[in-house]
Amino acid sequence: MATADAGGSLLTVRPRFNPWIIALTVTLATFMEVLDTSIANVALKHIAGSMAASEDESTWVLTSYLVANAVALPLSGWLSTLMGRKRFYMTCVALFTLSSALCGMAASLGQLVFFRVLQGVGGGGLQPSEQAILVDTFPPQKRGMAMAVYGMAILVAPILGPTLGGWITDNYSWRWIFYINVPVGCLSLVLSNIVVEDPPHLKAQRASLRSKPLQIDYIGLGLLALGLGALEVVFDKGQQEDWFGSRFIITLTALAVVSLTLAVIWELLHPSPILNLRLLKDRNFLFCAIVIFCAFGVLYGSTVLLPQMLQTLMGYSATMAGLVLSPAGFFTILEMPIIGFLLGRGLDARWLIIAGLVIVAAATFWMSTFTLQVAPGQLIWPRIVQTLGAGLLWVPINTAAYLYLPREQTNNASGLFNLIRNEGSSIGVAVATTLLQRHAQFHQTWLVGHVTPLHPQTAAVLQQMSTIGGPGDAVTGTQQGLARLYSLVQHEALTLSYLDLYRLFAFASLLVIPLVLLMRRSVAKGGELAAH
Repeated sequence: MATADAGGSLLTVRPRFNPWIIALTVTLATFMEVLDTSIANVALKHIAGSMAASEDESTWVLTSYLVANAVALPLSGWLSTLMGRKRFYMTCVALFTLSSALCGMAASLGQLVFFRVLQGVGGGGLQPSEQAILVDTFPPQKRGMAMAVYGMAILVAPILGPTLGGWITDNYSWRWIFYINVPVGCLSLVLSNIVVEDPPHLKAQRASLRSKPLQIDYIGLGLLALGLGALEVVFDKGQQEDWFGSRFIITLTALAVVSLTLAVIWELLHPSPILNLRLLKDRNFLFCAIVIFCAFGVLYGSTVLLPQMLQTLMGYSATMAGLVLSPAGFFTILEMPIIGFLLGRGLDARWLIIAGLVIVAAATFWMSTFTLQVAPGQLIWPRIVQTLGAGLLWVPINTAAYLYLPREQTNNASGLFNLIRNEGSSIGVAVATTLLQRHAQFHQTWLVGHVTPLHPQTAAVLQQMSTIGGPGDAVTGTQQGLARLYSLVQHEALTLSYLDLYRLFAFASLLVIPLVLLMRRSVAKGGELAAH
């Protein structure tokens, strides 16, 4: 059943089943898909060992998934309209589930990488499809609560991934990080077949599309796939290959720039584009996309840095580092329904987004005050506050982005929005890993310039370190002392580099706040938009 406004456009579609049953159903598979973006990270050494491959080669297990995921994301809107959203969503769930089982059974690294590509293709369609389903299932005044459920999958899964992956790998086998997707995927398929349905406006759009000769934007499809695939490899492999010191990275960067530039021009001119970039003409959608791009760059970048810092400098195990991150997920789950309730009561989404950005910035800056003597409890709270800030902006930004868009563009908007968010995450991780090494080199050079044998404190420390091993040859003791002193300098330089990046990410969070103020008033209440 549907209700319409005076203009005849559909505002509310009442599904046959309780909307919350639909929301929980479509969140199942999405949670597992997002979990898979981070769960395999801690298992790479085990995978490399069992596959007789190097650790560098095993990183293609991550890269292949991210490349396939990035290519599939922008195509999801067009494919949903062409196939029907329910059919497309269930196809993605089935492909993700089957390829997860095949990943667990892979007998070689080549097979595993191939199956991860299939898994990434299937997983790439899940997030945009779920978001579009929730937007069409819930009326505007309840959409905040629906996005809160979606936010639990998007924000909590990456936090739990490394901890869960480490525990499974240490206690069972790395293959089980893929096998656990199978029962969840099967359950999702059964429930989706029962409760998910396409709304009337989507059925009408699909019928109209099929009544005409099928025109596929092959050129746009090819340019996007080539450009996004090359760009994702650059982000994931750039630091490992020494960025533009590598001909491989230079070639892929040129390929990405040329392909994506041509893709943007082509898609803007094409009457039926694969990726509808004209949606960015909507002020709310454009600014929400920029903010979510930066916010997820900060969130994923700091998510990479914190466990690395704990393991590299503080001697934490992978599991213990994961346990420092995990409590933040619990607090986010408690927070999400409250934010959804506030939006449903008519609170302007813009103020929640600004509050979220300020809290993320404050928590990230808090991390820049860490010392190597900090206790585990003192590490947990900044991460909790940061994730609470991310949750505070996540729900309203996903509500505000769609408020002024036509309902028939929900599929296309969801694919584009999730692509931008995904690229923000990738760039955040690339920036974190690259600048960490560059800043460490800078600080090491600066520290070495101040560590000279002529300095009384340096001479005293060197003398102390030279005698740690006990009496012996004076030359050997001095050499050992110098080695220990150099190690201490490297340790301190890396510490300063981590703190630099936390400050940089905090500044990036604050930088996008003016864009939120340029958005239109974003209040959804009573089934109508309060636009002023």
